[in-house]
Amino acid sequence: MKKFSLITGAVLAVSLLASPAQAASDLPNTHRFYEEMTYLQTKGVISGFEDGTMRPDQTVSRAEAAIMIGKLKGLDGTQRGTKFADVPANLKASGYIASAAQAGYISGYLDGSFKPNAPITRGDMAIILSYVFPLAMQGLEDFKDVSPNMRAYDAIGQVVSGSIAAGYQDNTFKPTNATTRAQFAAFLSRGLEPKFQNDTHMKGSYLMDKTKTYTFQWNDGDIEKISYVKPKGELAEDWNFLWKGDFASGDSYYLVDIESSEFHATGEPFSEFFIDLVYPVKSGTKFNEDSPYGPAAQITKTGVTVKTKYKTFTNAVEVTVPADKDFEFDGVKYYMVPGFGNVKTLDLTGNVLGELISVK
Repeated sequence: MKKFSLITGAVLAVSLLASPAQAASDLPNTHRFYEEMTYLQTKGVISGFEDGTMRPDQTVSRAEAAIMIGKLKGLDGTQRGTKFADVPANLKASGYIASAAQAGYISGYLDGSFKPNAPITRGDMAIILSYVFPLAMQGLEDFKDVSPNMRAYDAIGQVVSGSIAAGYQDNTFKPTNATTRAQFAAFLSRGLEPKFQNDTHMKGSYLMDKTKTYTFQWNDGDIEKISYVKPKGELAEDWNFLWKGDFASGDSYYLVDIESSEFHATGEPFSEFFIDLVYPVKSGTKFNEDSPYGPAAQITKTGVTVKTKYKTFTNAVEVTVPADKDFEFDGVKYYMVPGFGNVKTLDLTGNVLGELISVK
């Protein structure tokens, strides 16, 4: 990284002839996942039933999930025979089930069945979407009801870290709960569109808004723009989205901006990350004391007013990182703000090293 930067029972739509944009009688715009379902309708990924309903709160079946995934990935949905004993060619979803299984997005059971009418649980959902989207980040959150011996353990960690799903306030994930059609639509939408990923951020999150571009000015006069993008090249095989920093001078890099209930951290893909804030936020808290990746830090003030060229924030958290000879580090103070992350960095004498100048 160039600078200190951010150190910081039925199948879906028995009749597939319904218009994707057709308004559903049971999907009001007040529904929690109205935007997500409408978004997938316009993309032709989900459609309604013959009676004009969308049935958003109906449990989604394995066959329905296969159809949605098949449409999303552009798979062949032509009805045909499959390798599953309980998926005959005349089943409406047979083509998508066959194609999705061949692509490795879904699988059957040891007895040779697929169980097309069985419900998709949140654990099942995590497994499927970990195959559909490139999600390299492993789990950062320890849920009370998710253990390492569970089949969905790794996948749950990936979809949560990838901002596709979130846990509950009681620190559970509820992996055995059935998933509704609206919920499954929301998960798919988050894998496709960053604005829906913002909905997975916890209350008071210090993560940046994934729909915005953040511009910083550094003490050498260079300008850096940070945007949430689909990575290119080899990284695209493992990462669905990443933050990308582009300097006016021509340099660029990819950044991981991550958060759990215990900390906020930044780092580079497939590399170490540096914890730049710990939760709960409390003045005097020390962290990174035993980190091999960077010097120890301490929350020195909360509720700080900090002025940047973008705006004045009144709810910043000041973090001080003392000089450390082992890391050949001169020391800094930086300011974290909910919804923005690091907005300003100073050296220990008060000189500005970098600050936020624009958010668009």
